Amino acid sequence: MNLRGIVAVSGKPGLFKLIGQNKTGFILEGLDAAKTKLVVNMSNAKMASLEDITVFGEDEDLKLIDIFEKMSGSKSIPDPKADGATLKNFFREVAPNHDEERVYTSDMKKIITWFNIIQPLPIFTEKAPEPIDEETMKAAAVKGKEIAPKAEAKPSGVQKPTKGSATTKRTSSKAK
Repeated sequence: MNLRGIVAVSGKPGLFKLIGQNKTGFILEGLDAAKTKLVVNMSNAKMASLEDITVFGEDEDLKLIDIFEKMSGSKSIPDPKADGATLKNFFREVAPNHDEERVYTSDMKKIITWFNIIQPLPIFTEKAPEPIDEETMKAAAVKGKEIAPKAEAKPSGVQKPTKGSATTKRTSSKAK
């Protein structure tokens, strides 16, 4: 299963695919039928990659990807709007070691909704890309290839004013 690049954004319903980055934030495309695109400014919104999300467990946290895999093998997935008892019984099947006191029904509803969004996508048949280790990065650096994106240059804070811009220095006139 490949969840890389699939993100949830705080305050926005649904899931998004990360398609790029610009100076102000990240460019996302909705996974719904409308395929709406939006730019998310990182100072205003929080993004969470589905690949990194975990669910509270009794012994250790459970990875969302593992829960999705069990859900894909499940015969019937309840409606996210089902009553709390139905959702809790379903979660006992797909995530038997989840912490029932800290995982709320609202979390269960969100996970089922996310699963329903990604289920028709080829995510379940794709293999997750292997993480890049230090040796691979060093070997690529020797060959002159770039693996990791370059860090953007930070602005110096001092910008040269252009003629007619609002940042040009104005001279004051004194009456004599």
